[in-house]
Amino acid sequence: MAQVNWLTPEEERAVYNLHNNDPDDTGYRSFLEKLALPMLACIQPGACGLDFGCGPGPALAEMMREAGMGVELYDPFFYPAESALSRQYDFITCTEVVEHLHYPAKVFSQLNGLLKPGGWLGIMTCFQTSDDQFDRWHYRRDPTHVVFYREATLNVIAQRMGWAMTVPCKDVALFYKPL
Repeated sequence: MAQVNWLTPEEERAVYNLHNNDPDDTGYRSFLEKLALPMLACIQPGACGLDFGCGPGPALAEMMREAGMGVELYDPFFYPAESALSRQYDFITCTEVVEHLHYPAKVFSQLNGLLKPGGWLGIMTCFQTSDDQFDRWHYRRDPTHVVFYREATLNVIAQRMGWAMTVPCKDVALFYKPL
């Protein structure tokens, strides 16, 4: 999407305020388990993480805390604590975030700096799979979605960052930053 078509920050926040990210919503928690369960299988008990772009919920952070993990929050609209971006983490989660990035290369580089060697980055976004279906794809109709990823694109990002990537289930990618 061309920059001229991006929403203003105020318009963007208004769209995000329509989302229901209630940590007590069992359906939403089930949706987030697509990332949480494979991430929990990779990280050590008591690991410290960052929920990057956590939104107003933040349901995933609560789920990770319930599993015994420490989790800091960062979201430019709802938890703009810059202090959360001043340290490194054992894991970082980004659920339904990367499609909103105006400058994805800059943010992926930032995430790399926030991730400790030996750490994991988990991303959940709806992967683009078909050019001929793009015009009818529901995901592209959200005006806050400005960039889309194929699995192959995420592989290129992993290679450029020096990460290993796995796709444990549909629309989830886990990246490992080697020691």
